[in-house]
Amino acid sequence: MDYTRQEMMAIATGREFKDGELAIFGVGLSMLAGFFAQRNHAPNLMAFTEGGVYGSTPVGGLPWGIEDNRISANAVSFTNAIDALGFLVASGRVDNAVIGAAETDKYGNVNTTGIWAEGTDPWKVGKYTLPRVRLNGSGGANEIATGAKQYLLMVTHEKKRFNEKVSYISSPGYLDGGNAREKYGFPGGGPSAMITTLGILRPDPVTKEFILTGYYPFSSIEEVKENTGWDLKVAPDVQVIPEPTEKELENLRAVDVTGSLRKK
Repeated sequence: MDYTRQEMMAIATGREFKDGELAIFGVGLSMLAGFFAQRNHAPNLMAFTEGGVYGSTPVGGLPWGIEDNRISANAVSFTNAIDALGFLVASGRVDNAVIGAAETDKYGNVNTTGIWAEGTDPWKVGKYTLPRVRLNGSGGANEIATGAKQYLLMVTHEKKRFNEKVSYISSPGYLDGGNAREKYGFPGGGPSAMITTLGILRPDPVTKEFILTGYYPFSSIEEVKENTGWDLKVAPDVQVIPEPTEKELENLRAVDVTGSLRKK
């Protein structure tokens, strides 16, 4: 069956959503995975964006922004980020979400702020130093990571993105593991899975370190480990994740009608 790694990752992410959930999606692969789920197996999934566009579905292809006409034309309501992030997310009403990462680590912490030279501490001597490469920042991801009941990480699986420890925490996962989130009083439950272009990692229930629980038909345990920057543990019951069905691919491509995210 002909499908790309991006499509496999989007379908694997979409499979994590349940019918009737309230979920928030960002632009791009996050939205593709979420609206695929709504079209495929979760028709009562209620979606909104961090810009406050609630209860809509994309029209004419995936939107380029969180408020443009492709996502706002048929919205049930259209408010603002204060309502979306400050009311729905912060109050603990959101069941699930998807965020991306430029860099992540074994506890699911996310860096989308910047890339520093190797060995550089962004907060050395208490003063913030500028990164070598400035990224887009967290957007609404920090609020989602701290407030949603659970959320999913979607990350291209490359060794440079999967490090023992992120250089900067833009959005917290399980911090340094264990019950660290509870110590800091975060109301949300943390990331339930890392879904990548090579497989799926899930947190150990005690240590919260992410371990490999599944890989795709085109990947392998060895390939996943080789592209991970820490000593990745493998679950005893690790399994091959089923490839997309014809129906799943049809529904995915009906969301991404322009093929903008159909990368190899």
